Amino acid sequence: MSSPSHHRPWILLLLLTCFGLAYADGPGLGTAAPDFKLQDQDGKWHTLADYRGKWVALYFYPKDQTPGCTTQACDFRDNIFAYREAGAVILGVSVDDVESHKAFVEKHGLPFTLLADPTKETARRYGVLNFTGFAKRETFLIDPKGVIVKRYVVSEPKGHSDVVLKDIKELQAKS
Repeated sequence: MSSPSHHRPWILLLLLTCFGLAYADGPGLGTAAPDFKLQDQDGKWHTLADYRGKWVALYFYPKDQTPGCTTQACDFRDNIFAYREAGAVILGVSVDDVESHKAFVEKHGLPFTLLADPTKETARRYGVLNFTGFAKRETFLIDPKGVIVKRYVVSEPKGHSDVVLKDIKELQAKS
Protein backbone atom coordinates (compact mmCIF):
# COMPACT_ATOMS: atom_id res chain seq x y z
CA MET A 1 0.00 0.00 0.00
CA SER A 2 1.37 3.39 -0.93
CA SER A 3 1.94 6.19 1.50
CA PRO A 4 -0.56 9.08 1.49
CA SER A 5 2.35 11.51 1.12
CA HIS A 6 2.43 10.94 -2.64
CA HIS A 7 -0.98 12.65 -2.82
CA ARG A 8 0.17 15.83 -1.07
CA PRO A 9 1.31 17.77 -4.18
CA TRP A 10 -2.10 17.21 -5.77
CA ILE A 11 -3.90 18.26 -2.61
CA LEU A 12 -1.81 21.42 -2.40
CA LEU A 13 -2.48 22.26 -6.04
CA LEU A 14 -6.21 21.66 -5.55
CA LEU A 15 -6.29 23.93 -2.50
CA LEU A 16 -4.31 26.67 -4.22
CA THR A 17 -6.60 26.54 -7.23
CA CYS A 18 -9.83 26.41 -5.24
CA PHE A 19 -8.87 29.37 -3.11
CA GLY A 20 -7.60 31.40 -6.04
CA LEU A 21 -4.00 31.36 -4.92
CA ALA A 22 -2.59 29.96 -8.15
CA TYR A 23 -2.96 31.32 -11.65
CA ALA A 24 -5.16 29.28 -13.90
CA ASP A 25 -4.81 29.40 -17.64
CA GLY A 26 -5.35 32.82 -19.00
CA PRO A 27 -3.56 35.68 -20.64
CA GLY A 28 -0.06 36.46 -19.45
CA LEU A 29 1.61 39.73 -18.64
CA GLY A 30 2.69 41.62 -21.74
CA THR A 31 0.01 39.99 -23.92
CA ALA A 32 -3.06 41.53 -25.47
CA ALA A 33 -6.04 41.38 -23.16
CA PRO A 34 -8.80 39.19 -24.61
CA ASP A 35 -11.65 41.26 -26.00
CA PHE A 36 -15.20 40.66 -24.87
CA LYS A 37 -18.73 41.76 -25.62
CA LEU A 38 -20.78 41.99 -22.42
CA GLN A 39 -23.80 43.92 -21.19
CA ASP A 40 -23.63 46.36 -18.32
CA GLN A 41 -26.12 46.94 -15.51
CA ASP A 42 -28.32 48.93 -17.90
CA GLY A 43 -28.24 46.38 -20.73
CA LYS A 44 -25.76 48.41 -22.84
CA TRP A 45 -23.12 46.39 -24.70
CA HIS A 46 -19.40 46.97 -24.05
CA THR A 47 -16.23 45.63 -25.62
CA LEU A 48 -12.68 46.04 -24.36
CA ALA A 49 -11.90 47.85 -27.62
CA ASP A 50 -14.30 50.61 -26.47
CA TYR A 51 -11.70 51.55 -23.85
CA ARG A 52 -8.62 51.70 -26.06
CA GLY A 53 -6.54 54.74 -25.06
CA LYS A 54 -7.44 54.42 -21.38
CA TRP A 55 -6.06 52.46 -18.47
CA VAL A 56 -8.51 49.74 -17.48
CA ALA A 57 -8.84 48.05 -14.10
CA LEU A 58 -10.77 44.94 -15.13
CA TYR A 59 -11.74 43.22 -11.93
CA PHE A 60 -13.48 39.88 -11.65
CA TYR A 61 -15.42 39.03 -8.52
CA PRO A 62 -17.56 36.07 -7.41
CA LYS A 63 -21.05 37.42 -6.67
CA ASP A 64 -23.09 40.59 -6.27
CA GLN A 65 -24.27 41.54 -2.76
CA THR A 66 -21.81 39.30 -0.89
CA PRO A 67 -19.66 40.83 1.87
CA GLY A 68 -16.23 40.64 0.19
CA CYS A 69 -17.55 41.69 -3.20
CA THR A 70 -19.42 44.62 -1.67
CA THR A 71 -16.29 45.73 0.21
CA GLN A 72 -14.22 45.58 -2.98
CA ALA A 73 -16.82 47.41 -5.10
CA CYS A 74 -17.25 50.14 -2.48
CA ASP A 75 -13.47 50.64 -2.30
CA PHE A 76 -13.39 51.17 -6.07
CA ARG A 77 -16.40 53.49 -5.70
CA ASP A 78 -14.64 55.53 -3.04
CA ASN A 79 -11.59 56.01 -5.32
CA ILE A 80 -13.57 56.85 -8.46
CA PHE A 81 -12.37 60.47 -8.70
CA ALA A 82 -8.71 59.44 -8.41
CA TYR A 83 -9.22 56.81 -11.14
CA ARG A 84 -10.87 59.38 -13.40
CA GLU A 85 -8.09 61.87 -12.73
CA ALA A 86 -5.60 59.17 -13.79
CA GLY A 87 -7.55 58.58 -17.02
CA ALA A 88 -8.49 55.09 -15.89
CA VAL A 89 -11.78 53.21 -15.95
CA ILE A 90 -13.01 50.51 -13.63
CA LEU A 91 -14.90 47.55 -15.07
CA GLY A 92 -16.26 44.90 -12.71
CA VAL A 93 -17.19 41.47 -14.08
CA SER A 94 -19.05 38.57 -12.53
CA VAL A 95 -21.21 35.75 -13.84
CA ASP A 96 -24.31 37.42 -12.36
CA ASP A 97 -26.94 38.72 -14.78
CA VAL A 98 -27.80 42.29 -15.78
CA GLU A 99 -30.66 42.56 -13.27
CA SER A 100 -28.44 41.47 -10.37
CA HIS A 101 -25.81 44.04 -11.39
CA LYS A 102 -28.45 46.77 -11.61
CA ALA A 103 -29.62 46.08 -8.05
CA PHE A 104 -25.99 45.95 -6.79
CA VAL A 105 -25.13 49.27 -8.45
CA GLU A 106 -28.27 50.96 -7.13
CA LYS A 107 -27.93 49.65 -3.57
CA HIS A 108 -24.29 50.77 -3.21
CA GLY A 109 -24.17 53.81 -5.52
CA LEU A 110 -21.49 52.32 -7.73
CA PRO A 111 -20.40 54.94 -10.31
CA PHE A 112 -18.68 52.52 -12.68
CA THR A 113 -19.63 49.76 -15.08
CA LEU A 114 -20.43 46.22 -13.99
CA LEU A 115 -20.45 43.68 -16.80
CA ALA A 116 -22.59 40.56 -16.79
CA ASP A 117 -20.91 37.34 -17.95
CA PRO A 118 -23.74 34.79 -17.53
CA THR A 119 -22.25 32.48 -20.20
CA LYS A 120 -18.96 32.53 -18.23
CA GLU A 121 -17.03 32.81 -21.49
CA THR A 122 -15.10 35.95 -20.51
CA ALA A 123 -14.20 34.49 -17.11
CA ARG A 124 -12.93 31.36 -18.90
CA ARG A 125 -10.88 33.38 -21.40
CA TYR A 126 -9.23 35.28 -18.56
CA GLY A 127 -8.58 32.07 -16.61
CA VAL A 128 -10.59 33.15 -13.56
CA LEU A 129 -13.52 30.72 -13.59
CA ASN A 130 -13.28 28.48 -10.54
CA PHE A 131 -14.61 24.97 -10.02
CA THR A 132 -17.86 26.28 -8.49
CA GLY A 133 -18.74 28.24 -11.64
CA PHE A 134 -18.02 31.67 -10.15
CA ALA A 135 -15.26 34.07 -11.09
CA LYS A 136 -12.27 34.15 -8.78
CA ARG A 137 -11.37 37.52 -7.29
CA GLU A 138 -8.68 38.70 -9.71
CA THR A 139 -7.88 42.00 -11.38
CA PHE A 140 -6.16 42.71 -14.67
CA LEU A 141 -4.56 46.10 -15.20
CA ILE A 142 -4.67 46.85 -18.91
CA ASP A 143 -2.69 49.69 -20.45
CA PRO A 144 -4.04 52.13 -23.08
CA LYS A 145 -2.77 49.87 -25.89
CA GLY A 146 -4.80 46.91 -24.58
CA VAL A 147 -1.85 45.03 -23.05
CA ILE A 148 -2.02 43.33 -19.64
CA VAL A 149 0.62 44.94 -17.43
CA LYS A 150 -0.42 43.56 -14.03
CA ARG A 151 -2.45 40.64 -12.74
CA TYR A 152 -3.58 40.52 -9.14
CA VAL A 153 -4.90 37.52 -7.24
CA VAL A 154 -6.91 39.34 -4.59
CA SER A 155 -6.92 37.73 -1.17
CA GLU A 156 -8.09 40.84 0.70
CA PRO A 157 -10.80 42.94 -0.99
CA LYS A 158 -10.35 45.91 1.39
CA GLY A 159 -7.62 48.19 0.07
CA HIS A 160 -7.20 46.42 -3.28
CA SER A 161 -8.42 49.49 -5.17
CA ASP A 162 -5.63 51.56 -3.57
CA VAL A 163 -3.00 49.06 -4.74
CA VAL A 164 -4.26 49.13 -8.34
CA LEU A 165 -4.47 52.94 -8.36
CA LYS A 166 -0.92 53.23 -7.00
CA ASP A 167 0.35 50.91 -9.73
CA ILE A 168 -1.44 52.92 -12.43
CA LYS A 169 0.21 56.11 -11.22
CA GLU A 170 3.64 54.46 -11.04
CA LEU A 171 3.30 53.02 -14.54
CA GLN A 172 2.12 56.36 -15.92
CA ALA A 173 5.11 58.12 -14.35
CA LYS A 174 7.47 55.69 -16.12
CA SER A 175 5.97 56.23 -19.57
